[in-house]
Amino acid sequence: MPKPNSASKWRAIFSSAVPSRTPSPKHLKKNMHKYLRFGLATVAATILSFQAHAAQLQGKVVGVSDGDTITVLDAGLQQHRVRLTGIDAPEKNQPFGQVSKQSLSNLVFGKIVTVTYDKEDRYGRILGRVGTPDGENANLQQIQKGMAWHYKHYERDQPQKERREYAEAERVAQQSKAGLWVDKNPTPPWDWRRETK
Repeated sequence: MPKPNSASKWRAIFSSAVPSRTPSPKHLKKNMHKYLRFGLATVAATILSFQAHAAQLQGKVVGVSDGDTITVLDAGLQQHRVRLTGIDAPEKNQPFGQVSKQSLSNLVFGKIVTVTYDKEDRYGRILGRVGTPDGENANLQQIQKGMAWHYKHYERDQPQKERREYAEAERVAQQSKAGLWVDKNPTPPWDWRRETK
């Protein structure tokens, strides 16, 4: 007798774990271990999938283009352009653009950083979270110092906990008039780019 293929095997497992009609409380109690096992397996698979796709780059920061983009030199002497995710800093020719760039330089330039990422953008830049030598999140620090906005346009790409941290950091920076928030209505860089095209 031929062995069932992988797809039919998973269909069999799924159909045995998930009822075809609304289960009664008695049925739920009797089969709770099946549902629990299935749920835990799904969560574990999701976590493993994320870990499998996440990568790390370690190297020395040899360039800072602006308040959210750096160049990292790895151990093989290859340079990587890195765009800090979750934030958007003022453009270089925008008010606070040079101040934001200097702030990021103070945080990471000449230092060994760890970049955690899972994709690149259309320009070939790595999109990642930059960890400083003392274990701080450079992306978040730029927001906390009032040197960048939380880039809410792409917040769905962030884990929920990180998304909340960045949003709260921006709120606190704005409230305390840190950095660019000293201006009452600073122009976000995405608006600046659109207006200066």
